[in-house]
Amino acid sequence: MIIDVHAHYFPGAYRPMLGKLAAKSAASTTASSVLGERKTLAVMTDEPGMIEQRIDMMDEAGVERQILSAAGIAPYAAESRVAVEAAHVLNDAYRELTASHPGRFSSFVSLPLPHIDAALEEMRRGLDELGMVGVTMNCSVFNRSTAEEEFEPLYEEMNERGTTLFFHPAQNGICSPFVNDYGFTAAAGASLEDTALVLHLIKRNIPARYPDIKIIVPHLGGMIPMQLARLDGQANTPDLLSPPSVTARSLYYDTVGWGSQAALRCACEAFGADRLVPGSDFPVLLSVESYRRTFEYIKESRLPAEEIEKILHRNALALFDFDPSPRSVAP
Repeated sequence: MIIDVHAHYFPGAYRPMLGKLAAKSAASTTASSVLGERKTLAVMTDEPGMIEQRIDMMDEAGVERQILSAAGIAPYAAESRVAVEAAHVLNDAYRELTASHPGRFSSFVSLPLPHIDAALEEMRRGLDELGMVGVTMNCSVFNRSTAEEEFEPLYEEMNERGTTLFFHPAQNGICSPFVNDYGFTAAAGASLEDTALVLHLIKRNIPARYPDIKIIVPHLGGMIPMQLARLDGQANTPDLLSPPSVTARSLYYDTVGWGSQAALRCACEAFGADRLVPGSDFPVLLSVESYRRTFEYIKESRLPAEEIEKILHRNALALFDFDPSPRSVAP
């Protein structure tokens, strides 16, 4: 079965919260405007008929289950009360959808950051009471990397639980005018955020110090697949608990590659087929290709058949320990 680990869902109950969030992030602003302007992204919502349309596309693509997140439009706010309220609205809406369509949808817990105590409480509520299958965080919060020391209590809790952590760009273009001033915040900035996040995790020894967290980085890891040899040669400093390439290969990466078979093969060779899991960035790529096509490019990548089988059907199933008995959906 195909389990799509990178699928967005934007419930109507959450939309009014965007005006209350103090983050004023590019992602929040973009989400509000884009949803109103692009019909493609309407299927991100729970407007009438949209869930049914989503499920129809899943069936046509052979996707058994989507693991949903609001990553990129997360409930981050300067005031704790506002962030907590937004997180509750969001996570409760996710629980409602997943409960009404068992086996088709699961979800990650969104945290009210940067408020660590409140985030720990919401993490426990989401995992213990709402039945969520992991946690999601943006690569940064208010332009602070989520690999920084202040977020370590969250890693400690996730490590204790052995849970899955899904990262997503905050759409800030790594705070660089070299990216944002030239209009590449999404087109290139997202991959650069993924890259920077992995570098920060390596430098902070997060995977080595919290080895029971199953970390998923989106978009094939950005530039990381092409940098492992150089990182080992130039950044393998005494403060690292393992060489950068070893740390990078301990993470998981989703297959969102905008149809680039070259990028997929590079990531597969760099990390190993066992570290790649299916992802679509649903519904963003619908502006350029069908949902089914998002996974077909993996089948056409000239990778060995056994590696394609692992990437499409085995790795995510094992990662989340789902029931391996699929419903009858299109191949």
